[in-house]
Amino acid sequence: MSDSTPTPADPATLESIRALVRALCRDFPVEYWRALDRDKAYPTAFVAAMTKAGLLGVLIPEEYGGGGLGLTAAAAILEEVHASGGNAAAAHAQMYTMGTVLRHGSDAQKARWLPQIASGAIRLQAFAVTEPTAGSDTTAITTFARRDGDRYLVNGQKVWTSRAEHSDLMLLLARTAPRDEARKSDGLSVFLIDIRQAAGRGLTLKPLRAMLNHATTEVFFDDLEIPADCLIGEEGQGFRYILDGMNAERILIGAECLGDAAWLIGKARDYACERRVFDRPIGQNQGVQFPIARAYAQTHAARLAVYDAAARYDAGLTCGEQANISKLLASEASWAAADTCLQTHGGFGFAEEYDVERKFRETRLYQVAPISTNLILAYVGEHVLKMPRSY
Repeated sequence: MSDSTPTPADPATLESIRALVRALCRDFPVEYWRALDRDKAYPTAFVAAMTKAGLLGVLIPEEYGGGGLGLTAAAAILEEVHASGGNAAAAHAQMYTMGTVLRHGSDAQKARWLPQIASGAIRLQAFAVTEPTAGSDTTAITTFARRDGDRYLVNGQKVWTSRAEHSDLMLLLARTAPRDEARKSDGLSVFLIDIRQAAGRGLTLKPLRAMLNHATTEVFFDDLEIPADCLIGEEGQGFRYILDGMNAERILIGAECLGDAAWLIGKARDYACERRVFDRPIGQNQGVQFPIARAYAQTHAARLAVYDAAARYDAGLTCGEQANISKLLASEASWAAADTCLQTHGGFGFAEEYDVERKFRETRLYQVAPISTNLILAYVGEHVLKMPRSY
């Protein structure tokens, strides 16, 4: 089997995977996630269990010790985690971030790192791309890696680099040529940095407290020396490399949104059937029932889009349109489900013990990241509908 040809997962295999995830997640009920959210703590036990079960290495080829399956299987795993009331944000980057190494790394890099990632001996959870002044305009980043003999010197700053404190390796996108010396999408390179060696030697991590418990950080590079063999692929081609992984990321985030929506819809339905006001269940009222039904219909449509995109990705077909649209539809479906669930619960929806407010906050993120809704619409407008570029 080649690096680019995953084994298709038949329906029986997918159901077996889903059953495995559901069984694992029963050991991590909503109370577990509620406590972590309250304390802003990392789900170490959950990540360890996912690793031990081989679920985080599902996309790594068998020759490197992974599952050798495709994105459809990975999507099913993440969907089930979220449908259980959990949150896979602490672990999902381990799945898709390694794809840059797999597709563009040297044979030596793949042989060195992929087996360790598959076994869980090391974690690749951090992806340092976003910068405070660049935002969604990735080509405007200024973090610079200057070649100096057999090493690079890195200077700059990243923000919203989640899980860096809980990762051994970090993928870094940095400039290796000034922006005015090349096309704006050229001159960017990808490096695989060993955080264990770099921390305190030019690499500084600063926790960034936020509305969500995603263990996110700012990262500062101050003359960080890294070996030249940290470079992934060709110098100057990094923007193209990370674009390869963005379709996978969007599809997998879409799957997480499906899981969130399923949990929220189930929670709203159950409460609507149990809660009685004016001597009748509130779910008997169309004003309560219809929004829940609409959220279910939206989620059903989004699921078709997400798994169509995943199937195209696994088949090696172009899927930029499908990946972007599926992430858009799934994020909107999960947000509609969250808003409906909160409204159904009324005041109790704001109570921590119901877990609705936590999921409400978690679900809102995906209108903004990993790509904003407006950028998806801009992509569809320009690249699908062939309208003038809007930015």
